[in-house]
Amino acid sequence: MWSRAGSRRCNIHRRLFSGARRLEDEGDWLYSPEWWGSESESEFNGNTVFRSVSDKGNGVISVHAYPSSRPNKVHWPETEKWLQQRYGEIYPGYEHSGSFKILGYQWRVLRFNDNTRQSTVKIMAAYRDSELGSIFIMQQAQCLAVPYVKSMVSLGLSTIASSKYDLMAAVHGKKRMHILCIGHGGGSLPLFLASKIQGAEIHVVEIDPIVISASVQAMGFPGFSVMTPSGERALLEPDTINEVMWKGIHERLYLYETDAEKYVVENNNLYDIIFIDAYDGDDIFPNKLWDPHSPFLNSLSDRLHPEHGTVVVNLHADSDISNPSETVSYFYQQLLPMGKYVSRVCKAYKDVLIRNKVTRGGKFGCGLGFAISVPWVCNTSLVVSRGFGLTSGFVNRDMVMNTLVSSSVKVDHMLNLPFSCLEYINIKRDCTLI
Repeated sequence: MWSRAGSRRCNIHRRLFSGARRLEDEGDWLYSPEWWGSESESEFNGNTVFRSVSDKGNGVISVHAYPSSRPNKVHWPETEKWLQQRYGEIYPGYEHSGSFKILGYQWRVLRFNDNTRQSTVKIMAAYRDSELGSIFIMQQAQCLAVPYVKSMVSLGLSTIASSKYDLMAAVHGKKRMHILCIGHGGGSLPLFLASKIQGAEIHVVEIDPIVISASVQAMGFPGFSVMTPSGERALLEPDTINEVMWKGIHERLYLYETDAEKYVVENNNLYDIIFIDAYDGDDIFPNKLWDPHSPFLNSLSDRLHPEHGTVVVNLHADSDISNPSETVSYFYQQLLPMGKYVSRVCKAYKDVLIRNKVTRGGKFGCGLGFAISVPWVCNTSLVVSRGFGLTSGFVNRDMVMNTLVSSSVKVDHMLNLPFSCLEYINIKRDCTLI
């Protein structure tokens, strides 16, 4: 989840990085007015395409649809041709039995209790002219609409690229990259990673079955990814359209309906990188996910690769400050890069995952933790890494930033991203070492 930052900060960052784009980014914050909607004017709140009541503390879960201005209609025939080619590759000899036609593109916004914007994705709606009554939707994997998701991706991959981990081999499918995503939402983060990293095997943990249903039915997430409690695929095999859209990607996605604490305590998987974005219907990051004495955090430490394991956590930067200082006004607390709440979460993750951990080589407390504010929205990305590439015993902010900047250039090149990682990393005044 996220909240919007002030317009002044938005304009500063837009001026800093407006020239850094190499490819058009359909998820650019520039397009946020298309899907942001209004809290008071219902005509700007989109059409409701999904609505259900959760019994997992998330209240009313709904998905709202808004028209998208991108991609332009002149580009639709290219995608129709791509779908037709995919169909012919998967079902040779049947490629002329019908043609694919695009109906249009939409933003789909997942909301809790009608007002909290939990996730935003872009979908394509299409059909086959031989099956006129059948319309399917496909989430656009390359489109990350919300800045904090881009921040998590940029920082997470740049950090692990700064360690001894061979990210290039994983990108080209020459080695497996084991990824855990805690908190699913619309699924944009795991889908983006699976589409960009051929060797990625991604486990996604989501406690609310209604959120999973919303993502698959209304937000175009691959249905073949859904797992049963016994650890089997809910669908024995994907249907024709799912194969056309997702073959080569959905086989590497595993979406589990379970409690995050239960999952990390009971399984023995070892993960290279873990992404955590888990806010409930009251917009709260549950205490058990950051309590240093909780089974969750201590089991998470065992699930993280001892040499290069990296954890990235999305946090609301200033909105949940607890026990505010009486000497600092509320107004200025909202402008601080890290409130007390965020500082406590960061310290808990650093202590449990690094300070209290002994590596295989007997080294105590090896690794680094830092937090960077996200441009345009009031979020902070926390990163804790066991393999960050700094050999000096003394580490300062500039050393961390220079290493990240260098790695981010490599990540941009490796993944051919539509956005620049630098946009979410090269903000030195917002970097805080933990």
